[in-house]
Amino acid sequence: MSWETVIGLEVHLQLATQSKIFSGSATVFGAAPNEQADAVDLGMPGMLPVLNEEAVRYAVKFGLGIGARIGERSVFDRKNYFYPDLPKGYQVSQFFAPIVCEGVFEVALEDGTLYPIRITRAHLEEDAGKSVHDAFSRETGIDLNRAGTPLLEIVTEPDFRSAEQAVAYLKALHSLVTYLGISDGNMAEGSMRCDINISLREKGSDALGTRTEIKNVNSFRFVERAIHSEYERQADILDNGGSITQETRLYDAEQNVTRSMRSKEVANDYRYFPEPDLLPIVIDAEYIESVRATLPELPGAKRMRFTAEYGLNEYDAALLVPNHSLADYFESVVTAGGAAKPAANWILGDLTAALNRSETDITDSPVSAKQLAGLIVRIEDGTLSSKLAKQVFDALWAGEGDADQIIEARGLKQVSDSGALESMVEAVIAANPAQVAQYLAADEAKQKKLSGFFVGQIMKASKGQANPQMVNELLLLKLNDQS
Repeated sequence: MSWETVIGLEVHLQLATQSKIFSGSATVFGAAPNEQADAVDLGMPGMLPVLNEEAVRYAVKFGLGIGARIGERSVFDRKNYFYPDLPKGYQVSQFFAPIVCEGVFEVALEDGTLYPIRITRAHLEEDAGKSVHDAFSRETGIDLNRAGTPLLEIVTEPDFRSAEQAVAYLKALHSLVTYLGISDGNMAEGSMRCDINISLREKGSDALGTRTEIKNVNSFRFVERAIHSEYERQADILDNGGSITQETRLYDAEQNVTRSMRSKEVANDYRYFPEPDLLPIVIDAEYIESVRATLPELPGAKRMRFTAEYGLNEYDAALLVPNHSLADYFESVVTAGGAAKPAANWILGDLTAALNRSETDITDSPVSAKQLAGLIVRIEDGTLSSKLAKQVFDALWAGEGDADQIIEARGLKQVSDSGALESMVEAVIAANPAQVAQYLAADEAKQKKLSGFFVGQIMKASKGQANPQMVNELLLLKLNDQS
């Protein structure tokens, strides 16, 4: 039978506040276990939470960034469940009245079309601690550094029909939150974690199937693989007449399978009720407008500006814009004098390849935006050929100075003097009479191939510094004079 995948996502986004949502403990990643947990985080008797206003501001900022409705009155609730890394026995979250209400987030797909994703809600909550199973023999350690870290849980409607759409959404969401400055979105460090709700239904049907939830998937690649794996598992069960059990599952990346974790809870299982130790959050229009005034240029607007202002095609703009730092680097290159299209080509080509090889972020690039602009200027004014430019780029990466210094030190200036080039062309023609005769006797298609021999000889004589365009023009002229 032919099955359609129906997917909804829940993203837990760690907000980039300096302290936790209800305590003054730090939120720095990588601290020694339990160094960043105070009496509030430990759930000690008599300890009362104090709301971090910056977390509220970041949540409102996100809501405005996707054009969602901001809840004028939102309430915290207790979500009751018992886990070793949840000291209080409940999690402070939002259920009945979230801070960010319904909105629509448009995602640019690979073909350039915009795919609207309905956001159901985004609510504030505290993170739980972490159970560590591999630090001790036959024992589990509890690290509460993460307990109380502010999270924004972003919940979508089941609007995805493929793994590729889901990944495109996650990448667009990552780009948005980093532009807004509300999270670093580092999935490897747990700053952005994804729960995948997935079900199958017969193609053409409007009814929803029984869903499973895959918890805490922490990379774009694993999200895609987990969805494909769960699709195959569910399709196999349904094709054989079985039924899907509603449950929570984990993705095993090594085996590329999902494994059962526990039966799926529903809201009633958590016994939600209003948090008695926290007052409702009341947000007025003035506060919302004050946050709106801090919004930066968002990725969608920047992508349109890059095509209109710099003449980039949609493909280049779509690759540059999602990474805020990469987009800033590109604009710095153009500001420093580099032509826009060559700048995009160098950044997305040689520079990105070098950064990937060395596992270096664009913010730490050995080649500054000003240096790359200097290289592009020398290509545009004919000082460097494309081949020589790659040598100069390698030298820039190695820290040998700027483009002009490297060209001077290595004697890499392209030969564009017509007199000097004409002498080289004539010398190569005179030294290869047999090849000249072969060229003159050939048809046009064969001549194009044979001319490569002469170009190679001229470039060899010039040590690769002859202007290729001028060489080809002079060569064609001189060879035709032989006939």
